[in-house]
Amino acid sequence: MAKRQPKLVLAPAQGIPFNQLVLSQSNVRRVKNGVTINDLAADIERRGLLNGLNVRPELDAEGQETGKFEVPAGGRRFRALEILVKRKRLANDAIVPCVIKPADSQVSAEEDSYAENVFREALHPLDEFRGMKLLVDQGDDIETVAARFRVTPAVVRQRLKLASVSPALHEVYASDGMTLEQLMAFSVSEDHTRQEQVWELVQQHPNQSAWFIRSRLTEATVAATDPRVRFVGIDAYVEAGGCVLRDLFEEDRGGWLQDAALLDRLVLEKLGAAAERIRGEGWKWVETAIDLPYGFNHVMRQIEPIHTPPTEAELAEVATLQAEADALEAQWSGEDAIPDEVDSRVTELDERIGALAGGSWAYDPAEMAIAGVFVSFDRIGSFEIEAGWVRAEDKLAIESEPAANEGERPDDADEEPAAPAGGDEAPSQSEEEDDGLKPLPDRLVSELTAERTLALQEALACNPKVAFAAVLHNFVLACFYHGRAESCLTVNLSRVSFGVQSAGMRHSATATAIEARHERWNERLPESDRDLWDALQKLDGDEQAELFAHCAAYSVNALFEVAPRYDNGRISAHTVERRLAHSHVLARAVGLDMVAAGWKPTAENFFGKVTKASILEAVTEAKGSEVAGRIDHLKKPEMAQEAEQLMADASWLPEPLRTPELPAQAELPGVVAEAATVTEAPSGPDASGEDEPLAIAAE
Repeated sequence: MAKRQPKLVLAPAQGIPFNQLVLSQSNVRRVKNGVTINDLAADIERRGLLNGLNVRPELDAEGQETGKFEVPAGGRRFRALEILVKRKRLANDAIVPCVIKPADSQVSAEEDSYAENVFREALHPLDEFRGMKLLVDQGDDIETVAARFRVTPAVVRQRLKLASVSPALHEVYASDGMTLEQLMAFSVSEDHTRQEQVWELVQQHPNQSAWFIRSRLTEATVAATDPRVRFVGIDAYVEAGGCVLRDLFEEDRGGWLQDAALLDRLVLEKLGAAAERIRGEGWKWVETAIDLPYGFNHVMRQIEPIHTPPTEAELAEVATLQAEADALEAQWSGEDAIPDEVDSRVTELDERIGALAGGSWAYDPAEMAIAGVFVSFDRIGSFEIEAGWVRAEDKLAIESEPAANEGERPDDADEEPAAPAGGDEAPSQSEEEDDGLKPLPDRLVSELTAERTLALQEALACNPKVAFAAVLHNFVLACFYHGRAESCLTVNLSRVSFGVQSAGMRHSATATAIEARHERWNERLPESDRDLWDALQKLDGDEQAELFAHCAAYSVNALFEVAPRYDNGRISAHTVERRLAHSHVLARAVGLDMVAAGWKPTAENFFGKVTKASILEAVTEAKGSEVAGRIDHLKKPEMAQEAEQLMADASWLPEPLRTPELPAQAELPGVVAEAATVTEAPSGPDASGEDEPLAIAAE
């Protein structure tokens, strides 16, 4: 029978006079960090010693106990007590609670010191917020709490504000479901219901930044031209109890809705109702989204519906309806005005004829069982139903069956979309916006370069010769220059994903042009990849070049990304810099023009995301100081809207969308590498080459 392990025996604790304690040099803490010794002394003076010291008997050179005790763990507390003794706030022989370990313990003093500092955990920020709130609730004022914990009153107020966020969102934050920056954004509103509703909206939106959350929480009104209003309908909003503000003396394009929370609830309800109806048709999944991002379907395969021609009875009905429509058209063709009932009947006949004459389309129930539907709405408020999309995990199940992969066109399962710019978390933003002139926010630069990348892809696709030269340039780099990644093209044709993008980018003119061209080639290419080679050989040189350029364009990556502070991430600041430098070379070669591509600054895509000073600087640059002076007195939201109107015809671009002039020798095709200077920080403990002296233990 196995022997039982002996019970654990803890080291005894007892009080030892302070003058019998000495600081041990076995303490592993050598560098000053965190709360200073003086602050710790003041805290002990107020509330006493919260944790005892870990000590061992001191031994002399012969290994005999001297009557004193060394302190290997708790050195900072020892130093703080020493300060109190010097200030005569503590007697030299005051009893100090200590845990005594034998001098010959199997565990070294250094290990005890290291363990005491490693196996302790700082408060979770949420516990810190709640703790400060409890202190204030117990009667302490903000200034007192700030003084006790060596922070400013502003910090305490910020913590109290974060503690006032909805408890439901606190739980999401505690489980790492949102970032601290996102939680900070929710503190701008006191309405817990509204906070929770915005969080639900954020879950279905590609933009989950703190800026987007604040904009949703602080929007007092919603223009009637907003896609959400068009989707729900003003009548439905008013019927639900909403109020619309109208200006009787100015054109207001439908007015402004006063209850944004009600509007968002109606949007979610309408999307949810449509999703439930579609889910009942037999799809595996149905996903709703406020704004489907560009490239949402890049790693999916779409199943095709089956067409059923019209029946004889349906064709006969079409003939009857067409005869009636022709008769009405002949009867009223010469009249100046057509009665509303006649116009409605003609419209009804046309819709019915169109529905019958085209037959019907339906999906195979077996394929519906592994596919799904995206439900959203477009910029004019109409439903967008993207049906028949098969996710990667479901594609694996299909491809494991021999009958399923015979003759199918290969999909994009091997594509590796780029990670979101700047990592998983949105760039932090200050809780109060600084209205001073400053560089553009990192996230805005990412959004703008996403737009520029998309336009550059389109421009490259329309210039096959440059596309070929760009890929050739990349190949030469790989073969003759040790594969240095200084090109903005990804050689393996991995389609670039836009982890950060502005709302509605999927519906831009550039995105529409790319998708239309892709669909035209998709219809021309054979269903099976076994037939692809022969099909490509039948294309003439120009057609092959056009298809080559179209495919190559998908690999263009001219995105700005926030590199990690230390060089231990998947991308470095130098790599991003070189990528953008090469994107300028490519942009000049294809003649990229972001204004011609359809980009113009609006409150939504630019002015609403920068400071007032930046807005005025942009208007001054494009229109002059006199025009900028017309809006310098406005508040930020109104200034952004007015700037949009003033700059509608200005052909102005922010810096990330501009293509700077480059030296002639850097153009493609030409010299491989562009001139660049990289300054590296000196290595070693100190730039001067001198090491700092080792700090005394436990200070």
